[in-house]
Amino acid sequence: MSATGLILDGVLMLLLIGAVAFGIRLERKLAALRNGQAEFAKAVSELNAAAGKAENALMALKSAGQDTDLLHDRIVKGRQLKAELEALISRTPVRTDPAPAQPAAVVREPRPEPVVQPKVEADPAPEQAAERASLILQALAANQTAQQSLNRARRKLDEDLFAA
Repeated sequence: MSATGLILDGVLMLLLIGAVAFGIRLERKLAALRNGQAEFAKAVSELNAAAGKAENALMALKSAGQDTDLLHDRIVKGRQLKAELEALISRTPVRTDPAPAQPAAVVREPRPEPVVQPKVEADPAPEQAAERASLILQALAANQTAQQSLNRARRKLDEDLFAA
């Protein structure tokens, strides 16, 4: 072997050592890149989950808004019915004679032939008042149900927002 061959073998060995060192450095950088990619994928999935929660919260908020509109309409109707009921109550005559505590003794006398009198219709105001009172009670019950539903929606929305 000649001196030139030994020199060339030495240079070749140095180049091979340099290539191995470069390969090791490249492998470390590729491993770091793969780790970063995995963390990025994890962050994207967490962001996707948070976006889903936000979408659910927005739907719950929209539903609560619709419940609020419904509740507002019922409150307005309830106030109108209350005003009408108060007007009917104010028009009702006040009884001044107290009702007897005990019924009077019944004395049976022969009945005369009934006299046919023309029918006079009763004042429809008490019937209307009873119907309106029933409607008011229904509106109040519906109002309470809507309020409970709205409160549940608000609690769920708060839980979803603070869970994220």
